[in-house]
Parts: sequence; C-alpha cells; structure tokens
Amino acid sequence: MNDGPPSRPSSAKTWLDRLGHLLTGEPQDMDDLRAILHEAQENHLLETDAFAMIDGVLQISQMRVRDIMIPRVQMVVVPHEARLEEILPRIVESGHSRYPVVEDDRSQIAGILLTKDLLAKFLQDKTMPVKAVMRPAFIVPESKRLNILLKELRTNGNHMAIIVDEYGQAAGLVTIEDILEQIVGDIEDEHDEHEDQGYIIQQNEHEYIVKALTPIDLFDEYFSTQLETDEYDTVGGFLVNQLEHMPEKGEQLAVNHLRFEVIKADSRRVYLIKLKLLKS
Repeated sequence: MNDGPPSRPSSAKTWLDRLGHLLTGEPQDMDDLRAILHEAQENHLLETDAFAMIDGVLQISQMRVRDIMIPRVQMVVVPHEARLEEILPRIVESGHSRYPVVEDDRSQIAGILLTKDLLAKFLQDKTMPVKAVMRPAFIVPESKRLNILLKELRTNGNHMAIIVDEYGQAAGLVTIEDILEQIVGDIEDEHDEHEDQGYIIQQNEHEYIVKALTPIDLFDEYFSTQLETDEYDTVGGFLVNQLEHMPEKGEQLAVNHLRFEVIKADSRRVYLIKLKLLKS
C-alpha cells in the first residue's frame, strides 16, 4: 500500500517547482521569469491581460527612452519668440496639452508650454511671447532606462521629458503616457481616431474598420457570419486563435468571403482591423 502523498500532474509539478526555484533565489534571469509567467498564463493562473501588463513592466526595465521616443522631426513645437495669438491656431489643430518651445535652432529646447498656461495668459495679453509663459523643460539622455524615467516623472510631477543625444541636442520627446502604453497597451483619448465611433465603422461598400475588442457575437450578427466559439470572445481573439500567434501590423487572414488585415497592433495586443468583404 502506498501511504505517500498523491501524485500531481507533471505540468503542475513543473510550474510549482519552477516557482519554488524563483522564490528561493535560484534561476532568476529574465527569460526564465518570462517562461514561468507564460506557463502560469497557459495554466489559467494568470489572466491574459494581467500577463500582458506584467510582461510590459518587465520590458520597460530593459528598454531605453530612445526605443519609444517621438523623433524631433515629428514633434509639434512652438517658437519661443512667437506671440500667443500666433501659435493658437497650431495649438487648436494639434490638440496636445504640452509643447516643446524651441529657439531659432530647432535642436535647442528652451522650455515647455502647457496649453492651460497659454489659455490663462491669452485672456490677459494675447501678444505676450511664448517665452514669458513657458516652463522649464525636463531633459534626459536617450540612454536612460524607461523604468527609471517613469519613476522620475512621477516624482517630479512632469508629464513630458525632452530627450537629448550625446551632443546635448534635442533628439525627441517621451511622455508619461508613452511609457504607460508599454505596460497597459494603447491609451486612446478624445483626439484618437475612431474613439467616439462604434465597434464597426463602414468605410465603403466592401471595407470596414473593426475594433479588435468587438464581441464576436456582435460581429456575427452584423455580417451574418458564424465565427463564434467558446475559444474566444472578440474579433482580436479570433485572429490570434486562427493565426496561433500575436498578429503584427499588416498581417492578413482570409476566412471564407472575409479578409482581415491588422492595421494597428503592438507586441501584446491587436487594436484595429481592416475588414474587406470578398466576392463569394
């Protein structure tokens, strides 16, 4: 008679043993940690969203600000000598809350203009120069790690950092939102495309923009299809299930008379899909 403890499945043993190694200070390299978390997610000990966020936290500890910064050529900037009335149309058009203030040479950042400061001063004197309203810029090197920058931004209350290269010239910018998106995925706001529209947006007779979070039963009802199963709940989940990997931007999938094309995605999530109805 065997009086020992009941045996446990090999998969459970693997998970518990590896977790024990982690907690006792044995294998702790990043690859091993990710493997443990991935196994926990596969065993339904971690939800997919929780796994994605934990993985995002691990990633930013290894990334530098140069990896995600908005390059200087893409920055919306305002001249430090310009009057408030001169830059107001640019502010309204772009819709940002903060703007780098540049000197004559765009590679030199003089400060940061907050939209709320502009509006307050504009009512007093719309001919006031930008340099009289701007705040000091928070400058960081492009080699700084993202997790350290996030901590500094939270500590000093800044929402934007100006990134400089080895010569001290502006190379780009990073906002606190840019860093958080590496953890939680895309954060849409009132200026993002498709925000105030429904799950499915018709472009023309045969093409649609479909949000990856569209419930699959709603999709089936809209297009008279039968894609729904117990294996996924959304259109994004359907694509991942069919392709058996996380789709990248530009990747396509044809199913019956439907052709899906991923048009917005990152390493952890799909956001927007272009759907084309093919002739049956």
